[in-house]
Amino acid sequence: MLLRIYWVLLSLFSFSLANAASVGQPAPDFSLTDSQGMVVRLSHFRNRFVVLEWVNPACPFVQKHYRSGNMQTLQKEAVTNGVVWLSINSTEPEHSDYMSPPQMKRWMSANNGAASHILHDEDGRVGQAYGARVTPHMYIVDPKGRLVYAGGIDSIPSSRVDDIPRATNFVRQGLAESLAGKPVTTATSRAYGCSIKYKS
Repeated sequence: MLLRIYWVLLSLFSFSLANAASVGQPAPDFSLTDSQGMVVRLSHFRNRFVVLEWVNPACPFVQKHYRSGNMQTLQKEAVTNGVVWLSINSTEPEHSDYMSPPQMKRWMSANNGAASHILHDEDGRVGQAYGARVTPHMYIVDPKGRLVYAGGIDSIPSSRVDDIPRATNFVRQGLAESLAGKPVTTATSRAYGCSIKYKS
């Protein structure tokens, strides 16, 4: 019986990912509360580029990009260019990796993060709507509300800091091309990292 329930839940989750938003299609709108207690809605940022970053501070792949300063540099570059950066934590509250909104705020501040908002998706609905599988999983939404990039932060799927300078940063590349009015050369890539700890 338990095995049957497991397979039913797995099938439902796989179905939700299979039906998740795809590049070239409208990005699913959502409302989430940020670490300051403010309700943030994606559609409020229409007419601006938006980056979505799925984050879990306990993940070694996330730590790679934050301890090196790579993610923060990318955030600052984006925000300086008028891009809205939304960091989303979909870790469910019962998991050991879970951080409360105040904890996430302190962690981002301690790491000199420059996200526009840190959002909390505790029931996982937003992550599943986007098909987010790992941390970090990255997305770019254009000013018309369409997804123009979905995938990994860069081209080398490792947790080694030494690989960062050798990798092609797909988010930086995609934003530069989009801001210049050009199509995104690499619109999709394989996201790598730790599996998102969704609520079952």
